[in-house]
Amino acid sequence: MTLDTILSIFLGVGLAASVGFRVFLPLFALSLASYFNVWELNESWVWIGSTTALITLGIATIVEIAAYYIPFIDNILDALAIPLATIAGTAVMVSTIADLSPVITWALAIIAGGGTAAAIKSSAGATRLGSTMSTAGFANPIISTVETGTSIIMAVVSIFLPIVAMILVLLIFYVVFRLYKKLNSRSSKSS
Repeated sequence: MTLDTILSIFLGVGLAASVGFRVFLPLFALSLASYFNVWELNESWVWIGSTTALITLGIATIVEIAAYYIPFIDNILDALAIPLATIAGTAVMVSTIADLSPVITWALAIIAGGGTAAAIKSSAGATRLGSTMSTAGFANPIISTVETGTSIIMAVVSIFLPIVAMILVLLIFYVVFRLYKKLNSRSSKSS
């Protein structure tokens, strides 16, 4: 396995994590990277760097970010976004992996890309639902801002520093695991 292959896998995992926070933003970032020749995509995914894809994904990104600031729509979006994030996480992974057989590429994309995006999106959705129940949704705009910011940071770091992105993904999973354990211990104590 070459360094380019490893970096392409790290890029895919980083972008999949970004998808877990916002579905369209990392696709838009990947479109920009391809459009400006910062990152080369697989032959069958070159269309992501087209002007049409850039404009479409840009509009979808703006609409998605804005929709997360509308009370209760944000919770509906979270429910819809879990399967979409899984698909988008798989897609960004497939589009970036270089020099691997199709079987390995798709297996990695489904497990690492789709799995990462789904896990993060599920955690984010649970966080927003908890916020809605505990603050009547008043804290949700703060959560939306943090999620959008994290998605932007993960997308940019993934494109320019894929190794750092992989470290950040591991850190995100560690934080999610710790929060889950903390919440799980609280609920078992109150039972």
